[in-house]
Amino acid sequence: MLRTLTSFLVFASLFVINSCSTNQENQMSNKLLFGKLPDGREVYQYTLKNKAGMEAKIINYGAILTSLTAKNKDGKFEDVVLGYDSLPGYITDNAYLGSIVGRYGNRIGKGTFMLEGKKYQLPINDGPNHLHGGPGGFNKVLWNAEPGKEGNSLKLSYTSKDSEEGYPGTFNITVTYTLTNDNELKIKYEGTTDKTTIANPTHHSYFNLSGDPENTILDHELFIDAYAVTPVDSTLIPTGELRPVKNTPMDFTKPVQIGTHINDDYDQLKYGKGFDHNWVLNNYKAGELRKIVSVYQSGSGRYMEVYSDQPGIQFYSGNFLDGTIKGKKGIVYKHRTGFCLEAQHFPDSPNHPDFPSVVLKPGEKYSQTTIYKFSIK
Repeated sequence: MLRTLTSFLVFASLFVINSCSTNQENQMSNKLLFGKLPDGREVYQYTLKNKAGMEAKIINYGAILTSLTAKNKDGKFEDVVLGYDSLPGYITDNAYLGSIVGRYGNRIGKGTFMLEGKKYQLPINDGPNHLHGGPGGFNKVLWNAEPGKEGNSLKLSYTSKDSEEGYPGTFNITVTYTLTNDNELKIKYEGTTDKTTIANPTHHSYFNLSGDPENTILDHELFIDAYAVTPVDSTLIPTGELRPVKNTPMDFTKPVQIGTHINDDYDQLKYGKGFDHNWVLNNYKAGELRKIVSVYQSGSGRYMEVYSDQPGIQFYSGNFLDGTIKGKKGIVYKHRTGFCLEAQHFPDSPNHPDFPSVVLKPGEKYSQTTIYKFSIK
C-alpha cells in the first residue's frame, strides 16, 4: 500500500512539473531568432495570439512591438503599427518605432534637474534637451524575456544601473505585454529603485488604423478626454502653464479628424510642426484606469480605445516622418503616416513642482498600465 501511494505521489509530482513546463513552452513556442546585435547577442521575436485572431509580435531588443494585427470591417487582419522587417532597422532607428522609452519618456529641458539638493545632467539628444531616456535609453538595450503570469503574455525585464544615461539609482523595470481575448493589448509597467530617482517610461508605437502606411493619418477621428494641454516653448519644453483647449485647435473633447486643424495658424502647432503635445487628462486618480482616448478610421472601420492610469497623454502626429525611413515591405514612411499616443506623466516634470511627481524612492513601487483596445465601429 505504501509503495503504491509513493508511486502515485511521484507520478502526480511529475505530472504537475510537466504541465507547468508545457504551459510555459506553449506561451513561448512562438519564439524565433530575429537577429544578432553587433556584439553577437541574440535577439528574439515573440508572438502573442488571441482567440479572435489578433497577433502581437514583440522583440526583446528595446521591448519593441514590431507588429500588431487588427481586423477591419471586412474581417481582414492587417498590421496597424509602423516598424521594420529586420533587426538592423531597429538598431539604427532614431524615431523610437514601437519601443518602450525611458527611463524618462518625453523631454527634460536642457537635460538637467535637481533631486534631493543635487543637480543631475542627462545627455542632450534633442536640440538643447534630453529626450526619451537618451541615446542609450530603454529602446536601445536588450531585455530579458519570459512568460508572463497571465495567460497570453510576455514579461520583459531590464536593470538600468546607477548613473546609466545620467540617472541616479539602479532601476529594475518589468514591462508585461498581454493580448487579451477582448482584443486588448495591455502594457503593464513595474519598477523599483535603490536610490531616489525619476521614472516615466512609456510606449512609442506609431499607429495607422487604415492598415496601409502609405495613407496619412489625417482622416482619423480623434477624441481626447482632456481639459487642457501643457503648452511648450519653441524647443518643445513646457512653460509650466496649463492651457485650456476650449476654442483652440487642441480641443479633441469631441471627435475631430486629425487633419482638420493641424495646419492652423496657432503658436503650439508651429512649435511642434503639428501636434506633439501633452494633454492634461480628466479624472486622474493615481492607479485608476479610465478611458482617455479613442480613434476611428472610417475606411477600415477600426476603432481604437486607450485606457490608462496616467495623468497625461502625448499625442504626436508623425510630423517628423519625412520619407527617410524605409519600413516593412519596403514602404517609405512619409509625413504624418503614423501617430503616437504615449501615456505618461508630463514632460519636464522634474523642473515643475506643480506637475504630478515622477520621483521614485527606495521602498516604493513604480506602476503604470496602458491598454489599447480594438473593435469595429
